[in-house]
Amino acid sequence: MPPLVLQSLFYQTLMKLLVQRVTAASVRINGELVSEIGSGYLVLIGVAVTDARTQADYLADKLLNLRILADDAGKMNRSITDTKGELLVVSQFTLYGDTRNGRRPGFAAAAPPQLAQELYEYFVTRLRDSGLAVKTGIFQADMQVALVNDGPVTFLLES
Repeated sequence: MPPLVLQSLFYQTLMKLLVQRVTAASVRINGELVSEIGSGYLVLIGVAVTDARTQADYLADKLLNLRILADDAGKMNRSITDTKGELLVVSQFTLYGDTRNGRRPGFAAAAPPQLAQELYEYFVTRLRDSGLAVKTGIFQADMQVALVNDGPVTFLLES
């Protein structure tokens, strides 16, 4: 395979976090409030078929120490750990939707549900070990996620 194709395949199979800095976020299922947070991050997590705990460890550390919150001068210089903000973590297998061919996304790179749930729960536990308030959605549920994006600030993190 040409190097570009190999590079594309490699990047496709990494755990992904879509991190949105928020002033508020919530998850509802069938109209019922399941979780909500104030200032912090809404984190959508996608688990790849090739992922293991090492990817979850790396991304938990990266997320907790990522300096995307404003300091007193208004510069992105503080982490969620520094500010003691809240986290809302929602599983999102569609981060692995491959839309390069045809009109319907393919999900071959997404982890099967059992592996995805195991790594999702492990990732959440790693975040909770930091002492921060961590809320979640419900794995595999049809959720309605609401947020007020602060900035807007959104980053894609990959392991």
